[in-house]
Amino acid sequence: MAPSRGPAPLHRDPGLQPERTTLAWGRTMLALVTVSAIFLRWLPQHGLPILLLFTVSAGTAAGIYFTQRRRYRVSSHGIRKERHDADITAVLWTASAGVILGALGIGVVLIG
Repeated sequence: MAPSRGPAPLHRDPGLQPERTTLAWGRTMLALVTVSAIFLRWLPQHGLPILLLFTVSAGTAAGIYFTQRRRYRVSSHGIRKERHDADITAVLWTASAGVILGALGIGVVLIG
C-alpha cells in the first residue's frame, strides 16, 4: 500500500498559478505589516496622526489575510473549470490603500 500524500489538489495546473498568486498576496501582506511596525516606531516623532497610517496599513494587511483562503479557492475552481477572472476588487482595494497611505504620509510630513 502506497503512502498517502494528502488531499487531492483542486486543480491540475502544472504551473501552480494559484500558489504563485497566493505567495504574491502573502508578500504584499508582509510588506504592509512591516510598514505598520515602522509607523509605530515613528509615533514619538510625528505624534498621533501616524496612527492613521498604521490603521490603514494594518487594516489592509488584515483584509488580505482574511480573504486569502477564499481567493485561493476561487482561483483553483476557476482553473479547473478553465474560466477564471482576475480579482479586480482586491487589486483596486489594495491600490487604493497604497494611494491613501502615500497621501497621508505626505500630509504627516508636511504637518510635522
